[in-house]
Amino acid sequence: MSNIKDKSLHKLGQDKMDWAFAHMPVLSSIYKRFEKEKPLAGLNVSLSIHLEAKTANLARTIRAGGATVYVTGSNPLSTKDDITAALVRDGFEVNAIYGADQKTYEEHLVETLKISPDIVVDDGGDLVSLLHTTLKHNAVNVMGGCEETTTGITRLKAMEKEGKLNFPMMAVNDAKLKYLFDNRYGTGQSVWDGIIRTTNLLAAGKNVVVAGYGWCGMGVAMRSKGLGANVIVCEVDPIKALEATAEGFQVMTMDEAAKIGDFFITVTGCRDVIRKKHFLSMKDGAVLCNAGHFDVEINIVELAEVATDVKEARVNITSYTMPSGNKVNLLAKGRLVNIAAADGHPIEIMDLSFAVQALSVEHIVKNQKNLENKVYDIPEEIDVFVASYSLQNMGCKIDTLTDEQVQYMDSWDES
Repeated sequence: MSNIKDKSLHKLGQDKMDWAFAHMPVLSSIYKRFEKEKPLAGLNVSLSIHLEAKTANLARTIRAGGATVYVTGSNPLSTKDDITAALVRDGFEVNAIYGADQKTYEEHLVETLKISPDIVVDDGGDLVSLLHTTLKHNAVNVMGGCEETTTGITRLKAMEKEGKLNFPMMAVNDAKLKYLFDNRYGTGQSVWDGIIRTTNLLAAGKNVVVAGYGWCGMGVAMRSKGLGANVIVCEVDPIKALEATAEGFQVMTMDEAAKIGDFFITVTGCRDVIRKKHFLSMKDGAVLCNAGHFDVEINIVELAEVATDVKEARVNITSYTMPSGNKVNLLAKGRLVNIAAADGHPIEIMDLSFAVQALSVEHIVKNQKNLENKVYDIPEEIDVFVASYSLQNMGCKIDTLTDEQVQYMDSWDES
């Protein structure tokens, strides 16, 4: 039985889903094929991704393929209650509530796995973790799954290295269409959407500190620069740090950056990136936010401990007064600012990512007998199909190699 906040919100949620689906041509084409061919007939799928309109359309596409889908969110502050209402109205089993406490959030994960899934679609690794620990008895039918995030892939590869991964997983996050577009362009735009909606502050002329220069950090830095900000990058990888300097960004330690930053954005996948000593040296009015999967990149416990006063300055802004009298402002409780305080990545970006997700689910079903308990890269043909269809829908044509060019590229002795 579903556990959501308010079933009466279904109309608003359905409108959002319909709007998103109208701008998701690749996923729409897969939906139509799945509806006709039923490649997932009779399968049970447990799905945990940031639960909003675009995700709902992924769930609908998987169901169109013949599967029974149980749905939950992957973060309490990213769940949209109107979307859960629309999904329940549409016949889905949904367990997710915006702002749920940790106990309720974990209960929702458990409910989603009671279906004893054949396929798991995960975002951050919470479902997979449960299926390897307290809910092993619900993993008896699992033929494989997909993981959407950098954080989740890191956890999966650690499990694989230790020989503890009990079923194959597709690294959707490592697909080219995921990290080149979703992580870079999607994160870059949606993070600033969340910041601007929440603070209504100007970015131009400000010092923006980006912690982490992976694909997500690249996107955030690029959009920050486009808004006229002075971009400072903090990194632990010398190659990535050097790359940031080549893009014209300042590179320094967080100890240095903490003293001059106006906005701080963490996108590392690690914990305690900004902590007590940094809070104490920040300027009055500094704004902190996180775009990593878990709310551990900014040490919120230490922030509260060092503060002399804490108050809600505005919706989704918690203001902490430091012993110096300076105020440090945390957005969205340190959760993913781009979805906890906004609508997540642009629709067209998630059309690409969720098309890859849907086709990866189908790939597992078709190839289950040949898959070992490993983390697999997404087959290139999936990336190529999704990119080609998207270009076609945009009216873009590209060149193709002639037979002679193919032969030239495949040979070593022609000049």
